[in-house]
Amino acid sequence: MDREYLIGPCAGIAAEILKGQIVTVIDVEGGQVADFFAEMAGNPDEFLSTGVTIDCNESLRLGVGDTVYSNLYRPMFRVLSDDVGEHDLLHPCCRPEMYDFFYRNGNGHPNCLDNINAALKKVRPIVHPVNLFMHTKIGENGKITVLPPVSKAGDQIVFRAEADVRIAVAACSVSESACNGGRCTPIKIIVRD
Repeated sequence: MDREYLIGPCAGIAAEILKGQIVTVIDVEGGQVADFFAEMAGNPDEFLSTGVTIDCNESLRLGVGDTVYSNLYRPMFRVLSDDVGEHDLLHPCCRPEMYDFFYRNGNGHPNCLDNINAALKKVRPIVHPVNLFMHTKIGENGKITVLPPVSKAGDQIVFRAEADVRIAVAACSVSESACNGGRCTPIKIIVRD
């Protein structure tokens, strides 16, 4: 039986996923980033690592056929299909300190770090998720520019779980920049056997 989760703007959820299950992440209205994180079932000290994912795939991009790895270099997810082709592996979750640094409004601001920690009932000091649908441009000089997402309403990315995991997904809370096109909207998750 399919399970569906609708993540409201600036909110997050967690879900148990079994090896072989299919996880579809859908940008409901278009232009919305989803912070996608996971930990191995039964071992929260083994968790999704974008650094290891970059290392193993030998790319700063995530594409169809690529694998998302844990910090212990074990496969967690395989990308089966992708409508968008633009996802960020560089930025950590937004957090109060980030909002203070860039916008001077961190106090009480909803953020992906708190949403993912609350969903997993864990306190991680920093989380490096796969920022699905986030459009980051890397210039020849190494400068990073965040552009509005290119995802349209209903666009999706589909993963197959390569291990038993707990996912945590947050609909990104940044409305102050181009990250979510200046507004925050829902994300939908569908889990299938």
